[in-house]
Amino acid sequence: MTIADDPTVRTSPEHCARAAVDDLRDLARRGELSTVVASATPEVNARLSGAAYAIVWPIVFARVTRPMERRRGHWVCANSVQRLADDCLDRHHDDVEAVVSDLLSNAKVPIVDVERWLSARLTAATVDGHRRRRGARGALQRPRVPAWLAAELDGDPWLTELAVHILTWVGVPTTAGTKLWPLDSWALRREAATGDLAGGDSPLLSLDIERVLTAMRRRPRWYADYVERPLGHKCAPVLAVSDDGVAGPRPLVVIDAHERDEGRLADLAAAAVELIGHRLRGGADPADAVVEVLGVVFGAGTGSERMDRTPDGVPAPEERLSVLLADDRTVRRIVDEVLLIVADSGA
Repeated sequence: MTIADDPTVRTSPEHCARAAVDDLRDLARRGELSTVVASATPEVNARLSGAAYAIVWPIVFARVTRPMERRRGHWVCANSVQRLADDCLDRHHDDVEAVVSDLLSNAKVPIVDVERWLSARLTAATVDGHRRRRGARGALQRPRVPAWLAAELDGDPWLTELAVHILTWVGVPTTAGTKLWPLDSWALRREAATGDLAGGDSPLLSLDIERVLTAMRRRPRWYADYVERPLGHKCAPVLAVSDDGVAGPRPLVVIDAHERDEGRLADLAAAAVELIGHRLRGGADPADAVVEVLGVVFGAGTGSERMDRTPDGVPAPEERLSVLLADDRTVRRIVDEVLLIVADSGA
């Protein structure tokens, strides 16, 4: 009995993998690969997908991954798939998956040389896969600055470029270490655009970022969809060392404390306007209604929201309100302004 006739050889994983690759090449030569995949059972699809992966990954590594790692300066990662760092390996697998999907979906014509056919479609397949992954995370697939945002930034070339960098970065699954934004990289781009050698820790870069984010927030729904939502899909570092030296999980903070405070106060203000309007419709005295509702909504319990941070010396909202309501002239001014807000809101 020859080796080819040995049933243990014919059923070995290596033999099955080679047979699956041969079947895939045969279907591709006949122009039937995508048709078979579209109608095959899950078991057959899994077999063909495995065969496609075996053909695709060496091509992707040689033509996409290795050149990219060299451009990044990751010389160790460029040696082999086995030497890829975790993040680089994830990117490699994403590109391989995109090319495999392209092969199994679009191989609708006879393909004599599968490798050559794949090589001609690598760029299109990997770019399309990249955009699809960004879309799945909620980010813009092709980050661009809309006309309204460019106008908010006064057409400033650097701020417009920074807006593109922000829209691009929010769709990337990784983080900049323990920081939210890749400040060092953007500092180099800022230097090239403005000639200012400020560096990544410069407050000027942080001010530029805040100015762009402030402009983006002028369209709250747009900002929530294309900035906040994809930021929420980022994979935060699993472990971090706190100030007391204790290691433990720490979430990635995508909204500053003052933004959370402002959001909560805005919600309380909306509730106060609604409640004051309800009291006025019931015939309550306007001044009494305003003072009573403000005291209830803003004067009790709001300080507990500040227990997630160290004291900063700034009076809490309820403390500031009690001081304001102690002065009769201030109370009259507050009542007048609040009643105007209630009237404008239609409450």
